[in-house]
Amino acid sequence: MNFIKKNMLAFIGIALGAIGGFLYWKLIGCNSGTCAITSKPLNSTIYGAIMGGLVFSLFKKENANDVSRNN
Repeated sequence: MNFIKKNMLAFIGIALGAIGGFLYWKLIGCNSGTCAITSKPLNSTIYGAIMGGLVFSLFKKENANDVSRNN
């Protein structure tokens, strides 16, 4: 449970990124089918989830206790 609380922003970013990736495929997509990311909904959704998780995890605050334990 502590892991989920510590990484809540990343999980929110994953969910929003997945929704955004799927919507990008649905609304814009790739007409020719040769686009690596947007040619299939699964590729676009996974890419969006990864990017969303990475971007949202940038805003995670570090506790002083967590930093001192790692050193």
